[in-house]
Amino acid sequence: MNLPNKLTMARVLAVPLFVLAFIEKHFWIAILLFCLASLTDLLDGKIARSRGLVTNFGKIMDPLADKILVYSAFALMVENGMIPAWILIIILAREFTVSGMRTVAASDGLVIAAAKSGKIKTVLQMIAVITLLFLNVISSTIITIIAYIFLYASLIMTVYSGFEYIIKNRKVFKNK
Repeated sequence: MNLPNKLTMARVLAVPLFVLAFIEKHFWIAILLFCLASLTDLLDGKIARSRGLVTNFGKIMDPLADKILVYSAFALMVENGMIPAWILIIILAREFTVSGMRTVAASDGLVIAAAKSGKIKTVLQMIAVITLLFLNVISSTIITIIAYIFLYASLIMTVYSGFEYIIKNRKVFKNK
């Protein structure tokens, strides 16, 4: 397994530790784990592209690792009352729709590349999670405002990127 794929797997393996830290209310540890895991997302792609280490495993596992990390955090935040459940439902609906379309496309031998808007969505979601996590350790109106700006910006980008994905790839639905 090459270095980028090891970084991706480290992100997946960090999730149970992050969840445990959050549940046990060790929020500084949860913040640190989430930040480090998020950095692996930045690093694995850069390393893979710059060193010619892009693999099919990485193409599949990298976005899956992002989703496992971010949506675990959002689920904990719903349970904790930090964000409303409807936000997570919209996010998950987009992901299931896009994943379903990718599966149908793959069954026809088509590969649909990730769009830039989807990458922006992921970054905004990660920033939203980090700023929301800080609300557990620092009581600040400005951090609250920033956290919810990033949360709603990530939600808008989630919806936008989902519609963009559906529109650009509507050929997947032809003759079905």
